[in-house]
Amino acid sequence: MFTRTETFREFIRLYPIVSTIITIHVVLFLFTVLPIFPNYWFFEHLSGVNLYILEGEYWRLITPTFLHSGFTHMLFNSVSLLLFGPALERMLGGVKFLLVYLVSGLIANLATLLLEPLSYTHVGSSGAIFGLFGYYVAIIIFRKNWLSRQNSHIILVLCVLSLIMTFLQPNINITAHLFGLLGGFFLGVIPYYNKKELSNSIKDATYWASGKRRLFTSKSPLKILIWGIVISIVIIGIFSRK
Repeated sequence: MFTRTETFREFIRLYPIVSTIITIHVVLFLFTVLPIFPNYWFFEHLSGVNLYILEGEYWRLITPTFLHSGFTHMLFNSVSLLLFGPALERMLGGVKFLLVYLVSGLIANLATLLLEPLSYTHVGSSGAIFGLFGYYVAIIIFRKNWLSRQNSHIILVLCVLSLIMTFLQPNINITAHLFGLLGGFFLGVIPYYNKKELSNSIKDATYWASGKRRLFTSKSPLKILIWGIVISIVIIGIFSRK
């Protein structure tokens, strides 16, 4: 699932969204190192600067997701997307995958705007990539038949390791990583509640209100969702005290 065996042409044909995003990463990186434009031009106009966003440059909530601070930064994020993006693009389809990627990145950048200082500047697609991890976690919890046990274990281990490294490495946008992960998870929870399941949840609520049945069982998706919201509030509280 996470091993790439396609040829270059097959990969582009099968995973057009992942291919396009990686291409944008590379092109923007080249623009920052080649003498076509002044090196600072793209960072000055596309990076996430909280003060400039509040002054009306709202495109900076999206553009930092495609810009990187150096070759190693760009390479690491692009390889991560190369490994973990294709499977999710095939599961969701190109449009839904792009939506999850962009919205996760947007949530990460909004959290950075709200919780970091006005002078804070950031670039990188890590928030969006953590969003993919979050979506995978939602699949593991709610759609167990979508992933094998082995692949589920791989995702969970890498997710935990990535979170640990978030707090150990210097110059990391911790806020973006955490809220990108949470954003992707919540985006993965939303499709779980289709009409039939929503109807069952309403029935459960009715039984619970009448004292005939507990709404929150140990495996209740609603319980997991509520705990996720509580954890989000706690994280916001911690960061807002900085």
